[in-house]
Amino acid sequence: MSKKKPTILEVAARAGVGLGTVSRVLNNHKAVRPETRARVLRAMEELGYTPNPHARRIAGGRSYTVSVLLPFVATEFYRRLVEGIEGVLLEKRYDLALFPILSQARLRRYLESSTLAFLTDGLILASYDLSEHFEGNRLPTDRPVVLVDAKNPRYDSVYLDNFLGGHLAGEYLARFPGPIFAVKVEEEPDRAFHHTVFAERLAGFQEALKEAGRPFPEGHLYTTRLSQEGGRLALRHFLERASPPLNVFAGADQVALGILEEAERLGLTLGKEVRVLGFDGHPFTEEVGLSTIAQPVEAMGARAAQLLLERMQGYAGPPRAVRFEPLLIERASTRTSPAVPYLP
Repeated sequence: MSKKKPTILEVAARAGVGLGTVSRVLNNHKAVRPETRARVLRAMEELGYTPNPHARRIAGGRSYTVSVLLPFVATEFYRRLVEGIEGVLLEKRYDLALFPILSQARLRRYLESSTLAFLTDGLILASYDLSEHFEGNRLPTDRPVVLVDAKNPRYDSVYLDNFLGGHLAGEYLARFPGPIFAVKVEEEPDRAFHHTVFAERLAGFQEALKEAGRPFPEGHLYTTRLSQEGGRLALRHFLERASPPLNVFAGADQVALGILEEAERLGLTLGKEVRVLGFDGHPFTEEVGLSTIAQPVEAMGARAAQLLLERMQGYAGPPRAVRFEPLLIERASTRTSPAVPYLP
């Protein structure tokens, strides 16, 4: 015969508190003294008590689940972003439900107010602002909503200053001799959205080149998907228009990696015949010696989760905007000295 699972009544008795106190501890309510919380948690551990999510949902009218709507899941950026979100929410016993957009068909499903994505305790929208598809630019939910890697004046938003990042890239590459090229990343599912972070990066980049008096002909821009193959194709395109040395702003580290691979295949010397600058600051950039515009992806995800928790716990103030700044890191793909922050 299996051992009977301990109940919340037994936890309350063991800790010497009332049922309401145990419930508040389970719900991470602030109105519990630290020593009382520690006593309840110790009783749970001693009894082997595990909260029943279904019972919690019935008792508190909550699902203890947060929806994260994001364009993709199989990229380094979104892996890091979800890691930052999850690290905060799991501490408060919330589960994540991931809803990748991927295509127009999935997008249409997420535009139905009855879909599961809108029935959790809160929503985090990554990169794409779905509110533009609804009347009044408001999502069909009364749950708290936070945007990350995007911004909307109607909702709490956590974002990187991508224009500044692009400006840093242009200012930096303008220092070097040789023509300047750039890759614009097109990762929109079936072109469903018109405003992306990549457009902001390119705008900042072009502004910096203009300020530096460096030409940037139309043929020096190559648009491709977020992939290493896109980087390989971009470098071939650029080499048809100019001879080394070339200076390339890749727009994303994954694209930059493809450029590095193609340069190596063609026998071109990185940092001299081809200079490559990525964007994102993913961990693999250090290993391959890629200069990059680094963004604090995990910190952005964590901050978005914190803002959402505050909303779910009752904060009703005006929408907040949290801006992060990027940092340029120099490595062998643009110079041969050790990696250092670039300070303009």
